[in-house]
Amino acid sequence: MRDRRKKTEGGTARFFGEFATRTSQAAGRASTFVLAALVVIIWAVTGPLFGYSDTWQLVINTGTTIVTFLMVFLIQNSQNRDSAAMQVKLDELIRVGTARNSLVGIEHLTDEEIEDLREKCESRAKAEKTANERVKTTGRRARRAAEQAAS
Repeated sequence: MRDRRKKTEGGTARFFGEFATRTSQAAGRASTFVLAALVVIIWAVTGPLFGYSDTWQLVINTGTTIVTFLMVFLIQNSQNRDSAAMQVKLDELIRVGTARNSLVGIEHLTDEEIEDLREKCESRAKAEKTANERVKTTGRRARRAAEQAAS
């Protein structure tokens, strides 16, 4: 059951992630700003036609509130995924002298897939740290044994 749920959530997460990425990219374009500015200008120019009524004011207030509310979640999703992907890449660079090219483009993965990569990277780093500590311990023992044998 968990696998089926994970696949369903993965499909939904992938769709939402792609939608959020495309929307936040579109929102950041100059043409989108110009379009939004034109809407506000048109709204302002039509004020006298509608007598600056409450309904006229409500149109812009409601529209901007809805757009702002939805954009917060879409942009936050994109930033969360980009931050998580960046963290995995940084962890990999810290862990090894040469990073794996397979991590390029992981910001396009779902949050779950990025989290899986992060866990694997941390697990490898922990295993390497343990191995390095064992090598140091063995090296110290070997030096002591060599010193004792020499004396």
